Amino acid sequence: MRNPWLPVLALAAFTSACASVETPQPVVKAAVAAPAAPAPVAGYDWHYTPDEGAARLAYGVEASDDLRLGLDCMAGSGKVDLTALGHTGDREIHLESGGDTERFPAEGEPSELHDGDILTAKAATSEPVLQRFRRLGWIAQWVDGEREVYTPHPGSEAGVERFFALCG
Repeated sequence: MRNPWLPVLALAAFTSACASVETPQPVVKAAVAAPAAPAPVAGYDWHYTPDEGAARLAYGVEASDDLRLGLDCMAGSGKVDLTALGHTGDREIHLESGGDTERFPAEGEPSELHDGDILTAKAATSEPVLQRFRRLGWIAQWVDGEREVYTPHPGSEAGVERFFALCG
């Protein structure tokens, strides 16, 4: 004789087995935060100065001799002259922006206003570090393993784009 409860028991066993199987959950990857832009430094900013087919973009204290980095160009030239402060004997300008870096061979002469030398170099506006600077609005200079970041205050980053648009 067949047990009348057998179909019920089988159904209960099947139901409990299904209930114990976990439903796969989608894998959620944590969002990776983009690195924040460096903070501007009080008193220092980017200053854009166009002048009859030429332009200057300088990071420093406005209307002073305190210049950290200067870029000069002729309209449409695709080239910039770099000016930066370095230690006595330095002969390169080492720039970085958002992970792109470049070392530009430089000439140096003693500074009459600062300790160290004033360095000058030439570069193409197409250099990856300069194009990244154009997109991000900030650039850093490395001197003896120390990084000094030059970040615009709100509103002055537009001068960076105007400079590169004029220079080509």
